Amino acid sequence: MRADRTGPPRGRQKEADRNDERILRAAREVFAEHGWDAPVSEVARRAGVGMGSLYRRYPAKEDLAQALRVEGMNELASLARTAMADHLDPWTALVAFLRATLSATDTGSLLPLIGGRLPATDEVDAADDRLRTALDVLVDAAHRSGALRPDFSSADLLLLLAHLNARLPTTTERAVELHLRYLDLVLSGLQSPARTGIQPASPPDWSELRDLWNSP
Repeated sequence: MRADRTGPPRGRQKEADRNDERILRAAREVFAEHGWDAPVSEVARRAGVGMGSLYRRYPAKEDLAQALRVEGMNELASLARTAMADHLDPWTALVAFLRATLSATDTGSLLPLIGGRLPATDEVDAADDRLRTALDVLVDAAHRSGALRPDFSSADLLLLLAHLNARLPTTTERAVELHLRYLDLVLSGLQSPARTGIQPASPPDWSELRDLWNSP
């Protein structure tokens, strides 16, 4: 006797998954380039799907933005875990994470989308917890090794990436080169002990960081 099947046929599900990937990739580009006010019709056009396909998966623009928000946090958390797994030295792992994030233009373009003006959901909160845990592990290890200045926090890490990943009016390749150049200049100030003689303001905590991301 044939078992009952639930859900769409396998071929149709694969096609839906491919469409979803195209939609998210296109939405990432469109929102990164034009901000939250970009029309979803442009997302559908770049993805090569009809508006019906887009709306079946994401009935409202906010649903699409939230999906990108979660995807961005998950990808950054994955990069942090990979850096820790690939490098025994905590400072090297921290630097590898920063360089990987700024070099991977697809991931870098998600930084402005991590926050936004949308309310948190259970899925967003779970992704936020995963990201915070991954970055805390990365930063805490660098602190314990004595390589990272003690007043630098994991919340600092996200804000630093946002500053370093500013959109530049040049080619993608040159933008990555410049982002990495400024990262190299910043890294000397992150090492402990800092020799600049400058006492910076207190670092943000995660509560303040959320307020910054969610401010209009």
